[in-house]
Amino acid sequence: MAASYNVCVVGAGSLLGETLLEILEARAFPIGDFYAVDQAEQMGDGVRFRGEDCAIQDIENFDFSVCHFAFFCVDRALAEQYVPQAAEAGTVVIDDSDAFRRDPDVPLVVPEVNEADLAMYESRRIIANPNSCVIIMALALKPINDAVGLSRVNAVTIQAVSGAGRAAVEELAQQSIGLFNHKPMESNIFPKQIAFNLLPQIGGLDDEGVSGEEAKIMWELQRVLQKNDIGVNVTSVRAPIFYGHSIALHIETERKLSPEDARNLLENSPGLVLYEEDDVGGYPTPMVEAAANDPVFVGRVREDISHPYGLNFWAVSDNMRKGGALNMVQIAEILVEKYLA
Repeated sequence: MAASYNVCVVGAGSLLGETLLEILEARAFPIGDFYAVDQAEQMGDGVRFRGEDCAIQDIENFDFSVCHFAFFCVDRALAEQYVPQAAEAGTVVIDDSDAFRRDPDVPLVVPEVNEADLAMYESRRIIANPNSCVIIMALALKPINDAVGLSRVNAVTIQAVSGAGRAAVEELAQQSIGLFNHKPMESNIFPKQIAFNLLPQIGGLDDEGVSGEEAKIMWELQRVLQKNDIGVNVTSVRAPIFYGHSIALHIETERKLSPEDARNLLENSPGLVLYEEDDVGGYPTPMVEAAANDPVFVGRVREDISHPYGLNFWAVSDNMRKGGALNMVQIAEILVEKYLA
């Protein structure tokens, strides 16, 4: 009989948690006992998994020692409090927050990019899931970096509101309905109206004017690509889109790479779909191609005519799937196959 693993999902009722449950079930992850866990005030009416209704248990009283895996789909504060407890109880933790991404003893992993880093998971029994935009960018940049090297990455990330949670999705929906009905706007999650608008700041600003989101992307991308000398510059924008992050990438390589050769590299890389067609609309978009799908879609690959070693392209992906839950499940699958069997 094949081995099975007891699994808990902390934050099972969140948008990310719901997506994680869907992917665990769809990919037939070998689960024995399943536990849904959250804070008491977030427990709600439970979740549905594998055709059954599952009550959500209070994290304060939950015994993590009964689990082989714990997927954390919660914010930094809750992760900082409970992830170490779970790991000390012998559970392997895969955490989506940014609480442990800078810890040198905690692997920060995109399986298609730096799977080998999982070998160090036993140091803390914690694996950090990277920022959703970093996952998308790392998948798109790895084949190019491997082939000709990267010297600089300029990116504009255009991020869906689901990255800020369920309340943010509801705020966009309510504002959109309100606009059509000529009702006043209420902004509780975002500092300004998000419906039919763009907000060019995600997170607080440091002394240099870099937002928290931008700083995370810059540092994490270097770590995942294992190349600290890449220059990374990012502007992060929140957009009135429910699901699907988009990234405009402008890169400079160490050696010349033609757009044709870049397309060949991208087309043959795991987790990527090169989406380029000759007719109008022959490019990937967050809503039509990316939302509810697993791959990172790449298109509009072209030469940067302002730089001899420059390339431009466009990448989109569902931030809840490959940008979040799918990456977490893939990490667990590799651990089961190569380290826990």
